[in-house]
Amino acid sequence: MALSDLVRDVLNRCLAVESQLADPKVTADPARRAALGKEFSRLEPLVQSIHKSERLKKEVADLKILAEQDREMGEMAAAELAEKTQAIARLEQSLMVELLPKDPTDAKNVILEIRAGTGGEEAALFAADLYRMYTRYADRRGWKTEAMSLSSTGIGGMKEAILSVAGQDVYSVLKHESGVHRVQRVPVTESSGRIHTSAASVAVLPEAEEVDVKIRDEDLRIDVFRSGGHGGQSVNTTDSAVRITHMPSGLVVSCQDEKSQLKNKARGMKVLRARLYNMEREKAAAERAASRREQVGTGDRSERIRTYNFPQNRVTDHRVNVTLHALNDVLEGNLDGLIGPLTEAEIRAKMEPGRPAA
Repeated sequence: MALSDLVRDVLNRCLAVESQLADPKVTADPARRAALGKEFSRLEPLVQSIHKSERLKKEVADLKILAEQDREMGEMAAAELAEKTQAIARLEQSLMVELLPKDPTDAKNVILEIRAGTGGEEAALFAADLYRMYTRYADRRGWKTEAMSLSSTGIGGMKEAILSVAGQDVYSVLKHESGVHRVQRVPVTESSGRIHTSAASVAVLPEAEEVDVKIRDEDLRIDVFRSGGHGGQSVNTTDSAVRITHMPSGLVVSCQDEKSQLKNKARGMKVLRARLYNMEREKAAAERAASRREQVGTGDRSERIRTYNFPQNRVTDHRVNVTLHALNDVLEGNLDGLIGPLTEAEIRAKMEPGRPAA
């Protein structure tokens, strides 16, 4: 859709919302009034930017007329004309991004799952590195994290980690992290100094509310068992661990980190709901014949998306051909240099629907 069409729609919608807010029937309905007030707060800055763009265009037109009528004044106005023209271009670019259709899923919190892949113990150590990287990145963004399930190995690795991340627009930022992450380094267990290649998979699932996914009690089989591994007092001595099987889909979720069986069940249901919601979204995308490999951040876990090369202090994202020689910074949670280009590629793909994303 052209920018002019988007602008017209915003202006018309803003007028309609203003009119409805003045309606006594809306005034008498607090929920409706609150929803319209929230929408007006979102639209008003856009309308102000549109009006500013129109004013700048009028000033540019006046400067061009002045330049045609008075050469001396035109030379003096040349710099101002260039400045205003650039300002219009920046403003319209920003408007186009703001007016693009928003995916409602982008505002959701996420369930982030990390699993060790090929590479044995070294893959588990790398999975632990990724877990720390994402928790540190979340801290930098002011997001709240909660470990839902952790399966550790003897020397500090992780076979699997499931993390809940909550905050503003978390899914819109982290959705591009889904896929296979590859590491190249000399393992701590390698005596000959050879570089090994290992991998871990990351899945970023939008957290689903109960209204998003309907789960019937009769579709669930819930088993309880005694927790294994390291635990606090009573964790390993009571049947507090819970395994939930969703029989129609075959999905299985286990939680055992809490002492309380009820808490483990609640965590398990949260993970199950997110997985079912993501499954439905992927099914809908397939039915629309969307080519997931032509999009940035598809969530395809079979696709190698990034390589972390320790000997060269290098991180390369293969989807947007971005390489950073700052591996330590990235592992400390400085991910903006990788996530930024992915977000920009997604926006470009939306602005030019016929153009495949990087």
